[in-house]
Amino acid sequence: MDNRMIEDNQEFLELCLFTPSVYEKCGAAWPIRLGHNIAKPSYHIGPRTTPYYYLIFVLEGEGWFQQNQQTYRLSKNDVFCLFPQVIHEYFTQPDALLHKVFLAFDGKQALRLLERLGLSLYHPYAPGILTPEAIQLMWDFFSMVRSDKDTDLGRLILFHRIFDQLSAAVQDPAASDRRRNVSWLQKGHEYMEIHYAEGITVEKVCAYVGMDRSYFTKQFRKTYGITPIQFIQELKMKEAMLLLEQTAYTLSEIAQSVGYPDLFSFSKAFKKRLGEAPTRYRLKARGNGQDQRCCNDKE
Repeated sequence: MDNRMIEDNQEFLELCLFTPSVYEKCGAAWPIRLGHNIAKPSYHIGPRTTPYYYLIFVLEGEGWFQQNQQTYRLSKNDVFCLFPQVIHEYFTQPDALLHKVFLAFDGKQALRLLERLGLSLYHPYAPGILTPEAIQLMWDFFSMVRSDKDTDLGRLILFHRIFDQLSAAVQDPAASDRRRNVSWLQKGHEYMEIHYAEGITVEKVCAYVGMDRSYFTKQFRKTYGITPIQFIQELKMKEAMLLLEQTAYTLSEIAQSVGYPDLFSFSKAFKKRLGEAPTRYRLKARGNGQDQRCCNDKE
């Protein structure tokens, strides 16, 4: 028995409580509690609710878990989740006492993290997905918290590494299909939003998402009402317009910043898209004369 554990009438428990930093709360999700316990034969939690998400790992023993009028049999290496404001109940089998480790967390993208494990409000149980590597990461989390090296960045790193390790072990076909269906077109869209200024081509985007160019272009246009090439051009032009309006950068500097190899190709594309040259656009946008630096460039 770990001498850090405290005994009560139902269990032996070690619990670590965190106060999330401002930085943590700016992120997608953050840890709130970390704990592990060994049940007594009378161990029975609930029925009750929790204000947070609780991801619970079964290290040893057997028991039952109930949520949303469903009952799940618990055994070694199972993972289950308590959802906020949802009535739940779980208890041990008296002759096979549960030994669990758990992590409570919150955040606006908490559900997205759980989806990576194949977990959702109506599918809160994932049998046999717990790996030795994930368990070791949990103990590493305890070691860090017990030391004087507990920091918000350290907590976030281990928190996400645990999810990363478990998601790699998930063999739920439905969860994999959900990720694929949502991701390939969205991945291409996001890839272009991030890398449009780096000289990317539609072929490179298609290679990234693993799709044929004609099929990708057809589905992209059907979904977003614009072709991938047009979308890349739109992104470049929006950034160029912003730089022309709000900075004193030269036209050559702006051209390279938004992914054009030279001033000529940038000016040509800008005029084709907006009907006027970049210099004239800047003059009109500012309404008070041409910036001295842009005068140094010829279109």
